[in-house]
Amino acid sequence: MIEFRGVTKRFPDGTVAVDDLDLVVESGRITVFVGPSGCGKTTSLRMINRMIEPTGGTISVEGKDIMSRDAAELRRGIGYVIQQAGLFPHRTILDNIATVPLLLGWNKKQARERAAELMDTVGLAAEMAKRYPAQLSGGQQQRVGVARALAADPPVLLMDEPFSAVDPIVRETLQDELLRLQGELGKTIVFVTHDIDEAIKLGDKVAVFRTGGKLAQYDEPGVLLSRPADDFVDSFVGRDRGYRGLGFLSSDGLPIGDLPVVAVGDRMPTDGWAVVVDGERRPLGWVARGTGTVSEDALVPGGSLYDAGAGSLRAALDAALSSPSGRGVAVDGDGRVLGSIGADDVLRGLADSREADGVPGADTVRGADVTDRVG
Repeated sequence: MIEFRGVTKRFPDGTVAVDDLDLVVESGRITVFVGPSGCGKTTSLRMINRMIEPTGGTISVEGKDIMSRDAAELRRGIGYVIQQAGLFPHRTILDNIATVPLLLGWNKKQARERAAELMDTVGLAAEMAKRYPAQLSGGQQQRVGVARALAADPPVLLMDEPFSAVDPIVRETLQDELLRLQGELGKTIVFVTHDIDEAIKLGDKVAVFRTGGKLAQYDEPGVLLSRPADDFVDSFVGRDRGYRGLGFLSSDGLPIGDLPVVAVGDRMPTDGWAVVVDGERRPLGWVARGTGTVSEDALVPGGSLYDAGAGSLRAALDAALSSPSGRGVAVDGDGRVLGSIGADDVLRGLADSREADGVPGADTVRGADVTDRVG
């Protein structure tokens, strides 16, 4: 656990970067600091490992005041990942990852064995071990940075906008990889970002900072989206927070409707749309009514898929809205077609969820009214 108690950071020119911060970072969880430029989120992160030292208040890690510990010793026990990875350009990938274990006194063989294990953990091929950072893509370099931070198995991991310098597709992949790793390792992670969508996706709890280093709200993502503390948080989270909030509502109980299914070589549907599946009943795309037989050239992309066993209301609604037929494709955990889901089904599910929670006026949440709220 990491505790901030009345923490302030005032620079020599009088600028207050962090103002009387009280906050508890829970052990084994991902806590995200988010906010506009100049709000003190990065300063708050760097005070944890004394890269920046507070001018007031106390910060403790596992009950021990960080100022009572040697700064270098403190940092060796806390993993640190930064934007652009910060790798040593003249060391191989293997030796970059082995850096902290070597500083802690491990012999070279042990350190390199640990580095090789972590390469596999973060999804780097073994043949990359002897390459240098300049020979890797940006996403691969960030994976090396994460592996290096994990090399000595620290209980705490600090991540300062680690994915902001890569393209959106790579960024999403790295976010998913981080969530996978956290599911296996259970580290105490403090993650800084300026992107509210990244914060909502990754954080078990999210701390929203306002300019001047003041904490505006500290809550679970679902609470942040549904009940912003004030106009600043409401504005920062964004107008589409209602739609994103559907990601925190279970789709359990949504009805799965029938769905016409054909295979390549079958006769075209005579009415409406049908999903084309492969031999394992996995969707390949859609075809509309026509004559002759189904060919691969006739396939229409099918939009997103909805995992009926582990989905959210947002996933179900997105599948319905992105489908060319207006019916989303519901699949099982192996990606096999189960049936279809419609936007109306999701909206009824949302209304039922509100009624179950005792939300006043929930019985009026139907059709266009819900669309206005989540759109």
